[in-house]
Amino acid sequence: MGDRAGGDRAAAGGSRTDAGRDGVSLDVNGRVHALKLPRSTPLLTVLRNDLELNGPKFGCGLGECGACAVLIDGASVRACVLTVGHVAGSRIVTLEGLGSLERPHPIQRAFIDAQAAQCGYCLNGMIIATKSLLDRNPEPNDAQIRDALRYHLCRCGTHVEILAAVRVAAKLLAAERGSSR
Repeated sequence: MGDRAGGDRAAAGGSRTDAGRDGVSLDVNGRVHALKLPRSTPLLTVLRNDLELNGPKFGCGLGECGACAVLIDGASVRACVLTVGHVAGSRIVTLEGLGSLERPHPIQRAFIDAQAAQCGYCLNGMIIATKSLLDRNPEPNDAQIRDALRYHLCRCGTHVEILAAVRVAAKLLAAERGSSR
C-alpha cells in the first residue's frame, strides 16, 4: 500500500522527504520523533506507516469503530480523525507503549488471560479505552465499564470476555498498587 499522505519515503528511518514538508515533533511512547510532513497528515497514517506501530488499526476511517484508539495525554481518542498538527506537543501512547511481549501491561495480561479476543481487530481500542477508564476510575462498576467501551465495536461478539477482562485488569492494577506501597 502506498503512502496515503503523499510524498516519498526516505531510505533511512522510514521518515518522509523534506520537500514541501513542515517539521512536526511527536512524543510517542516516551520517544520524541522529529518528522518532516504536512501538519494535516492523519495521526494514524504516521503511527502505522512512519513509526511502524501497528497496534492502532484502520477500521472505519471516521472515528466510529475505535480500532484506531490511542491515548493522548491520558485520554482515549481516535487517531484516524486527528492530524499530527493537532497532537504535536501532546504525549501519545499506543498499544505498544503499554507493555511488551515479555512484560505485558496488566491490562494486556488480563485480556490475554480472559481470552477476550476472537479476531483481535477491536482489541487495540478496547485495551486503550480500558487504560483510560482505569486511570480515571480504578474501581469501575459494570455500568461504567460498559459506558467506557460503548463506542468501541466488536464484530465477533466477545463482549462478555472483554467485560471480564476489564474487571480482571482492575483487580491486577489494584494488587499492583497495593504491593508498591
